[in-house]
Amino acid sequence: MDSHGQYEQQVVWAVVGTDIGPLMLTATRDGLVSVVFHATERVREKALDGLASRLGSEPVEAPGSQVLAEAIRQVEEYFAGTRRDFELPLDWSLISGFNREVLRELASGVPYGTVVGYGDLAGRVGQPGAAQAVGMAMGANPLPVVVPCHRVVESDGGIGGFGGGLETKRKLLALEGVLPEPLF
Repeated sequence: MDSHGQYEQQVVWAVVGTDIGPLMLTATRDGLVSVVFHATERVREKALDGLASRLGSEPVEAPGSQVLAEAIRQVEEYFAGTRRDFELPLDWSLISGFNREVLRELASGVPYGTVVGYGDLAGRVGQPGAAQAVGMAMGANPLPVVVPCHRVVESDGGIGGFGGGLETKRKLLALEGVLPEPLF
């Protein structure tokens, strides 16, 4: 407990190596709260500072914590091609409103190996003219890979943008069989 008699939010983190580079996974007692691409030391430090500010608690490295150990196992299985769906508790506290609604629909309604257009996803949440807002929600996704924003593409067949970089998006889509594996 803190000095006000409140239970402090415990925030734990770990890094897992993947085919798209190191991912930093962060969790609270409510579940996985953040996934960060390209988790070099500099990227981790910046992300951890931001998380400490937003969550009100200094994150602690704890790869053996129950929620992180399970998240690491499932991420490793996903990249090994043996897992199609993540079955993890998620902490949605870093996102709210329309963005949260869109990301929840994405997580539950766009399965492995499929893609959806920005406009189609907007329509699914009752906002058919909000394709650009869906793009903004994808960019604000605190849980990429687990909440699969890489599966959202342009209606004309273009790959669209991606916070982890287009090469990362291509690799994730290739892993799921949506795109051919790059030749080199």
